[in-house]
Amino acid sequence: MSESDSPSQSQAPVAPKDTGYTPGDGFFTQVKNILNIVSGRMTTEGKEQFRIARDDRNEEADCKRCEEQRDYLLRYSPVITYLSDNINQLGGNISSHNIYCRRCTKRQGGGFDPQHGIMVCANEMRDQSHLEDTMAHEMVHAYDHLRFKMNWDNLRHAACSEIRASSLSGECRWAREFFSRGQWKLTQQHQECVRRRATLSLMARPNCKDEEHATKVVNEVWESCFRDTRPFDEIYR
Repeated sequence: MSESDSPSQSQAPVAPKDTGYTPGDGFFTQVKNILNIVSGRMTTEGKEQFRIARDDRNEEADCKRCEEQRDYLLRYSPVITYLSDNINQLGGNISSHNIYCRRCTKRQGGGFDPQHGIMVCANEMRDQSHLEDTMAHEMVHAYDHLRFKMNWDNLRHAACSEIRASSLSGECRWAREFFSRGQWKLTQQHQECVRRRATLSLMARPNCKDEEHATKVVNEVWESCFRDTRPFDEIYR
């Protein structure tokens, strides 16, 4: 092979992939990016780049808004105050001092940690109603941790709490599914939403093998856990 035929010299440079996303914070740059999203010219990778840049730009404002809405809900939301009172009765304390509003890099609403409290992903909260559902979901986990002595490494325990949290928090009510997620079934909608969200949450756990494994565990505990509405008398949201 001659020197001119060597791969290092004969291969053309690879052009960067066009994702449809243009970096920059200027007004016209943002308009261009939004138009590319609306018209379908931005790839999935480009949309993720756009979201990361937006979250970085809005981090301070997102967290401030989240904290203000959190404090309002802790004072005036019936479901949040009810859950808070029941957690207090079990010897716990969930309030503004351990509900943290943070920017998250993973696409999730929040999380519960028995040692630290609740984290809310401020950059993922669409509005105050979404925050209320997210806080209620994580507060059900906090209640379960205190009431049932949870072992969070046990997938059956985790699945049961995920079923209860999705069912009782309000995130699976008909209007939220219909208008926000495009789930348009008129029957069994609540149950299907709870199953779907519990399965997805279980799949994110390191000791869950795959979707089939998660589905199997959710099905194993479904009947008893879906019927258990404590501390509520019934599913009302």
